[in-house]
Amino acid sequence: MNLRRRQKETAEVSTESLNDIMFFLLLFFLIVSTLVNPNVIKLFLPSAKQSQQMAKQQITLSVTENLQYYVNKTPVGFDQLEDKLKGEMKKLDQPTIVLRLDKSLTIQNLADVMAIGEKLKVKMVLASENKSK
Repeated sequence: MNLRRRQKETAEVSTESLNDIMFFLLLFFLIVSTLVNPNVIKLFLPSAKQSQQMAKQQITLSVTENLQYYVNKTPVGFDQLEDKLKGEMKKLDQPTIVLRLDKSLTIQNLADVMAIGEKLKVKMVLASENKSK
């Protein structure tokens, strides 16, 4: 007769890789949470492949590569730009400012003009060249 006790088998859970999994989950959620609310300047860009006609009343703001500003083909200094745009906006019901910037300008130049538009609470559209012709 075999009277020896049988060894009980115990259940084990290996938790060695659990630290790696938790680290990757934490990293994933940190990256995703920064992408939820990005800081974006809202622009209504027309398509460059086709031209789009605007039916609304518009004010044209052109900026040359030498940082010369023109409102409806009238030269204006940057310090007088906000006052000139206010005056032009009073003449129209729902004004839209069409930005025509030289492609050699920096993003900072665009941001300066957009800040004025944000202060005036007016819709701005960035004009582009039609490439399909």
